[in-house]
Amino acid sequence: MAIQMELSRILIRETDDTHVVELREINGERVFPIVIGLHEAAAIERRLMGQQPPRPQTHELLASVIEEMGGKVERVVINDLRDHTFYARLYVRQGNQLLDIDSRPSDAIALGVATEVPIYVEEHVLDEVCGSE
Repeated sequence: MAIQMELSRILIRETDDTHVVELREINGERVFPIVIGLHEAAAIERRLMGQQPPRPQTHELLASVIEEMGGKVERVVINDLRDHTFYARLYVRQGNQLLDIDSRPSDAIALGVATEVPIYVEEHVLDEVCGSE
């Protein structure tokens, strides 16, 4: 079962290559930190601060392409953790078809924030990271 999360905070370290996005369980107490790249962190922060870049950045471009092709991002799901690597899926509705697209979690979260769709984490992934209650 996937648990809906919300973006709680983003930590951009100016002296380090690791940046952290923290997701918080909407109807619970668990916090889910995930390390992301600088470009994804900057894209998420820009969106949260309401800053519109003069030209589309990667995630805005992808959102536009999906929309122009008749699609709509429905949700983002961080669905697995294997060998210390998180995996995610983008679910895009195109007409009657629901496309299930493999994605890096950082890109999925950035696109989810750009398109204002729900972000979920599978229960077994939360249990592995946060421990089961």
